[in-house]
Amino acid sequence: MNKTIVLGVIGADCHAVGNKILEMALSAAGFKVFNIGVMSSQEEFINAAIETSAGAILVSSLYGHGELDCRGFRQKCTEAGLERILLYVGGNLVVGKQDWASVEHKFKDMGFDRVYPPGTNPATAIKDLEEDLQKLEDAGKAGRECSEHVALR
Repeated sequence: MNKTIVLGVIGADCHAVGNKILEMALSAAGFKVFNIGVMSSQEEFINAAIETSAGAILVSSLYGHGELDCRGFRQKCTEAGLERILLYVGGNLVVGKQDWASVEHKFKDMGFDRVYPPGTNPATAIKDLEEDLQKLEDAGKAGRECSEHVALR
């Protein structure tokens, strides 16, 4: 299982504390974490994922503008050849008080695999990452086995 992760805070957001807590928790759980820090662009996340052959990108946003900062992220990943990368996002993602279910739906529609509200325990994301990365690996093996079987015919 590819446990290499790119982590960072998107846009003009400079909230670093949660980012560091996530980095420490993920590292302690055995993930190889590349933390690109705060005030990061989509392109910086994508370039780091390509350079490190990451299995997942974890985007944090606490200043409320995550919806704007994350638009088109999945498409840019696909264009860069990262169509199978996991995309997670969490934090205070929108301005104002909005129903969490609608916020989550909005980000899933944008192509994020997991969407976390403020205050989510890092253990939740770690568990989800382990499960999702294993599913990706299993799907990749099944695809290779199917291709090999077809090639043998």
